[in-house]
Amino acid sequence: MKRFSGQYIFTNSGTALKRAVVTTDDDGTIRNIEDTGGDLKEKHSVEFFNGIIIPGFVNCHCHIELSHMKGSIGKTGGLGEFITDVQSTRVAKNETIIDFAEMADTEMYREGIVLCADICNTSLTFEMKSKSCIRYLNLLEVFGIDPQKAKSRFNEIIKVAVAAGEVNLPFSLVPHSVYSMSLPLFKLLKDQTKDNKITSIHFMETAAEMLFLNNHSGPLLTPFEKAKLIPNKLETVKNHTDAVLNEITPSGNLILVHNTFVDKKIIKAVKERPNLYWCLCPNSNIYIENKVPPVNLLLEEGCDIVIGTDSLASNNRLSIIEELKTLQANFPSVSINDLVCWATLNGAKALGEEDKFGKIEIGMKPGLLLLQNVDLINMKLTPESFVTRLI
Repeated sequence: MKRFSGQYIFTNSGTALKRAVVTTDDDGTIRNIEDTGGDLKEKHSVEFFNGIIIPGFVNCHCHIELSHMKGSIGKTGGLGEFITDVQSTRVAKNETIIDFAEMADTEMYREGIVLCADICNTSLTFEMKSKSCIRYLNLLEVFGIDPQKAKSRFNEIIKVAVAAGEVNLPFSLVPHSVYSMSLPLFKLLKDQTKDNKITSIHFMETAAEMLFLNNHSGPLLTPFEKAKLIPNKLETVKNHTDAVLNEITPSGNLILVHNTFVDKKIIKAVKERPNLYWCLCPNSNIYIENKVPPVNLLLEEGCDIVIGTDSLASNNRLSIIEELKTLQANFPSVSINDLVCWATLNGAKALGEEDKFGKIEIGMKPGLLLLQNVDLINMKLTPESFVTRLI
């Protein structure tokens, strides 16, 4: 048995508890929560920490199989240039991809991540994930703009799905983005994902997405041209709202990833779709487009926000606390309570795992983190804030 206390404990099941005591089994299962009312008496075996104890982090968007690309792509060139660079640099030996993925997995565990929705284009990371201390939900991503090749592209991802099943990894088939899917591929995927519990899609990451959908031009056309992937006839969805409401399975939760260029009109329109979550990866957005998502607008519209790290191709670290610090710096009015909730409970709900993660409750095993160097007077993160894993 282990007993922990801190200046505050964010259980995500009510108001923050001041100097409460959390008792766990050695494996991390919560056995008791004692609300001391802030009057903690010195007790044998209670470890007291000068910080905030929170549940483990949930990473709602990652590409761990791109970890070998860290530092290989220039910053702020825009999404079109980023995709071109990814196409030219992502190829590597399987052993290299696996080695870097293992290092990234270790980094995420050290950074307090307990649950991760990971985008997969191959099965290379599956064996590593089956042994990891992190629980991975694998989002097997399909893309392709050639209408004539929709069936073959879909069959390719089915092979990855078979590999995931062979090692008992949970998975969903998901579209890459609104601009990278032909209409026939969208329809084929929708028909085959009627029972999805989790779906995600890269959403409004760049203003160029709308230009591409409107007239098949702009910076996003360049990567397809350089890769010689432009078909004789392009068939794409009309717009982002049409994609969400008509071309993506209505089953389960849908996570819209990035949202950097989303506006009020689109938010209101797509919110007709129930069980919708908005994933923010601000450090990646700054890396690629030098822009952060409109957090205040999302809050005004009552959006359920979750947090992701994206990949090391567009980020320096796979660290949820670093994402939260970036959000705090750009949106100082947001409370630390909300930031922690987005990165824990909301993420667990988005991934359908709230019965296991995201809350400090008796019987659950959410992981415990210590959040330090926090402005406890104003309840804000600081540039020096960091987390350590307690259990």
